[in-house]
Amino acid sequence: MRMIKLTCVIGATGIAIALASTTVSAHGPGETVNPVFERAIPNIPGKTLTALEVTYAPGGKSPSHFHPKSAFIYAHVLSGAIRSQVGDEPAKVYQAGEGWYENPGSHHKISENASATEPAKLLAVFVGDPGETLVTPEHK
Repeated sequence: MRMIKLTCVIGATGIAIALASTTVSAHGPGETVNPVFERAIPNIPGKTLTALEVTYAPGGKSPSHFHPKSAFIYAHVLSGAIRSQVGDEPAKVYQAGEGWYENPGSHHKISENASATEPAKLLAVFVGDPGETLVTPEHK
């Protein structure tokens, strides 16, 4: 069984949950990221499928970030509503049951709970190179 190394940065405090090869960083206040699944894809040598559950408290959000140049991402809203903006596309609110994709190397400018009163949750599925950092903060 492959394990996942998950690193969340909340403000100036670093919280690390060591679970193994994939790294996620750049998470913000009101956001929790939990590894769900990671496995090498047997018929696509050198690629891994990784799934993360992202939960936002009311008003919670992620800082602006980038994804690896090898990773194709599909995000699916499990509950609540998520506001997302990828690249130069306009920001859009996705409701439970809706989803979007992000091309390799995407700049995820906005990822946040669209509600100030209700929680929201999404499943992010990555197909990429094993051991990559899945989320890298934008440095302004």
